[in-house]
Amino acid sequence: MMVAAMFVFGCQDAISRYLAEVYSVLGILLIRYWFFAGFVVLRAVRAPGGLPRVIQSRRPYLQCLRGVMLVVQVWMIVNAFMLLGLVETHAIFACYPLIITALAGPVLGERVSLMRWLTILAGALGVLLILRPGPGMFSPAALLVLLAALNFAAYGLITRLVARDDPPDTSFFYTGLAGAAAVTLLTPWIWTPIAFADWGWMALLCVSGTLGHYFLIRALDLAEASRLQPLAYLQLVFAAALGVLVFAEPLPWTTVLGGAMVVVAGLVNLRLTRLGR
Repeated sequence: MMVAAMFVFGCQDAISRYLAEVYSVLGILLIRYWFFAGFVVLRAVRAPGGLPRVIQSRRPYLQCLRGVMLVVQVWMIVNAFMLLGLVETHAIFACYPLIITALAGPVLGERVSLMRWLTILAGALGVLLILRPGPGMFSPAALLVLLAALNFAAYGLITRLVARDDPPDTSFFYTGLAGAAAVTLLTPWIWTPIAFADWGWMALLCVSGTLGHYFLIRALDLAEASRLQPLAYLQLVFAAALGVLVFAEPLPWTTVLGGAMVVVAGLVNLRLTRLGR
């Protein structure tokens, strides 16, 4: 289930890149989030206790903030797909679990050991290798991906924070509804007509997002999140493969080595977390 989710998310990223070359990114997100919002509402209605139970939150403002942050992160990532391509974007973005670890101390009061700080440093070196040190290393596109990773890490930390008071169904519900509301407010300024031939791709994008989340939810029902996390890096593999095969993106050795360093650092960090080190 987890491998299937990562494959679907990788395909979703490829479709997003294709559509974003022609249409407004926010316009794409508008349709995607309306579909997503309908899915979470339907799921909430069918959940035990129904919509009244799911909508109740002890931290509604943080829940809404999470939803808006995720929309912003997706907007940044899709724009980065067009500027850097799927390969480099995902290779850099894979550092977000290490950012979560670095911020877990000051934000959540969690202890971060010296060994885990070393994994963070190794991951940072991997990102620098991907960026290819030189005068143009920190291009606006690369900074956009790093900002997206920081945003997603903050989203992850807030998610862990609200999980102390709200069940997963509630968090999932607000992710869809708050995100859809935020994008809808911009509708008058972002909508552009979509060609009939591309509505099939748009429908596939919406379905793939929902299907990916379904696979992810089922995977989390069957196994602990800590055991599934290593498989999350497969999204980098699938997205990179599609970038090379479909969009003919280059695959420099620096990106491969740097991405491997980031992934290995993340896996070692996860192992240390399991061992309580």
